[in-house]
Amino acid sequence: MKRPAIGAVVAGSALLLSGLSAGAQAVELPAAQNSTTKSTTKASVWVTTPDRAELMHQRPDVAFGKGQSTQTTITVDPATKYQTMDGFGASITDSSAAVLYRLTPAVRDQTMRSLFDRNQGIGVSFLRQVVGSSDFTAAPQHYTYDDVPAGQTDFALRNFSIAHDQTQILPLLRRAKQLNPSLKVMATPWSPPAWMKTGDSLVGGRLKDDPKIYNAYARYLVKFVKAYEAAGVPVDFISVQNEPQNRKPSGYPGTDMPVRQEAAVIEQLGPLLRAYSPRTKILGYDHNWTTHPGDVNSTPPGEDPETDYPYQLLDSPAGKWLAGTAYHCYSGNPSDQSNLQKAFPKKGIWFTECSGSHGASDTPPQIFRGTLTWHARTLMLGTTRNWAKSVVNWNIALDDKGGPYNGGCTTCTGLVTVQPDGSVTTDAEYYTIGHLSKFVRTGAVRIASTSYGTTGWNGQLMSSAFRNPDGSTALVVHNENDDPRTFAVAVGDESFEYTLPGGAIGTFVWQRSPKTLTPVSLAGATASAVPAADAALAFDADGSTVWQSKAAQAAGQYVQVDLGTAKQFRRVAIDTGGNLGDFAQAWQVSTSFDGTTWRPLATGTSNGQLTNVDVKPTRARYVRITNTGTSDHWWSLADVRLYN
Repeated sequence: MKRPAIGAVVAGSALLLSGLSAGAQAVELPAAQNSTTKSTTKASVWVTTPDRAELMHQRPDVAFGKGQSTQTTITVDPATKYQTMDGFGASITDSSAAVLYRLTPAVRDQTMRSLFDRNQGIGVSFLRQVVGSSDFTAAPQHYTYDDVPAGQTDFALRNFSIAHDQTQILPLLRRAKQLNPSLKVMATPWSPPAWMKTGDSLVGGRLKDDPKIYNAYARYLVKFVKAYEAAGVPVDFISVQNEPQNRKPSGYPGTDMPVRQEAAVIEQLGPLLRAYSPRTKILGYDHNWTTHPGDVNSTPPGEDPETDYPYQLLDSPAGKWLAGTAYHCYSGNPSDQSNLQKAFPKKGIWFTECSGSHGASDTPPQIFRGTLTWHARTLMLGTTRNWAKSVVNWNIALDDKGGPYNGGCTTCTGLVTVQPDGSVTTDAEYYTIGHLSKFVRTGAVRIASTSYGTTGWNGQLMSSAFRNPDGSTALVVHNENDDPRTFAVAVGDESFEYTLPGGAIGTFVWQRSPKTLTPVSLAGATASAVPAADAALAFDADGSTVWQSKAAQAAGQYVQVDLGTAKQFRRVAIDTGGNLGDFAQAWQVSTSFDGTTWRPLATGTSNGQLTNVDVKPTRARYVRITNTGTSDHWWSLADVRLYN
């Protein structure tokens, strides 16, 4: 953790850890709405609200039915697949371990079950562990696993020892793996041993520019991996430096590691891991979505601030050893992940750290609401919709003062808080992680789902959907609006309607997916419109970007897409998204092979946000949707899709 997220509010709430449905009894549940014919498929439902009235409360199941809804519709498409998920969680820092060991053994085990057991808790499935010391340590002095007196070196690594972790951290990690055998572990150092660095200090400085140092540091990391494996905690992922552009850490370990130095270490580390721990994948960068302005300003005179750090690293000879890139939340936004993925589609994206802060005068209800909603739209959904294979917060547990800490953040919170009386309370992050980790299994694949909200907040509905290895589907929905929103969830020709309270998170899980059509790829397609403005927004597979007529609906307005080559389709989905009432009252779908001669294919009227136009199998290069009616509303198109 380096500094609070720009525009983020991250902190905790005080709620006794007494089960996932605490406080839910007082809530009047809205009835599930569905005017269609019922099917045999039902979705289980869990809800968390920002007023804490419902906390991962399991509501009654809702049944799918045949037919369409007039509401904003989240369409789930199992045929369109994205990244495979590795897990969701936080870090058992030295501070987390210390506060958990303040608890009685019985309460500590109950807390561990609430965190890692999928049946009795939320099933945390990913831990990012500190290699040595960070700002969150209970120790009075910062440390690594090979500290020697100032002025000495240890190239043979004879003094290497993980004894510090044997007392608390490793027992907790072993217990976590017992409770969740699919748990993934990542390792990240905040600093190499001081004898490897300029200035001989863990706080600040760089690696000495010496090939022998790069080799020694790589061997140090491999010794850590092998020592943890011997201790019963295999390491699945490793990065070589936390936040390598944080040149001036505030009293805690950190290292300024330019691209060339990180690459030099990785080129030594890759072959060693291949030989001694082939399961351990290397992740590069491990820093913010964009270079923080403070890091740009602290760049030494005459040096490149390397604002394209992860691109340079993947482009370097070290890139062949990298599984992908790790990101933090303290500058930029999740869309930067997609930009990198587009440039390096064969490399993965992992989101590995986010904590934050709150104002001194913020009340617990304000903190809980702000944290829950920001994390929901930015981390739960923002990162996963932008290729993240993991969603990881910072500390898994802290005390009521946000510590113990030794430098760095003084206002951070964990998933749970250990109170002075020995009780444990859950923070908002417990629920944002839990709505994923409890229901989305390791190895799940993210599948397509329409989503209309933005990480910057636009008051709409956001979603992410996942197909689990057992064939079940988990859909996570966040209502960004302060008011309740009714919406539909559609899979193929079946759907259900549901209402989520303002700011709420809902996870929907169903075992059998209705049959669906095959989506027709619009990759490389071009679009145009009358009125002519941003027509591509209607065909970009992103419901949060919307083409609008920006004038009252009038006959003759149209949007059209050039597929580049003739393709076959049998359904046109005309999706107005969350702009209520902005659907075309009447429309015509036409096709063309040359963009000049058009043939009417279908005409009709709409009475809701999503209109599925089913036609006989048709081949065409151009498809045009023309508004043939009038309305005081603008015409809005969030997403137009073709299916075969």
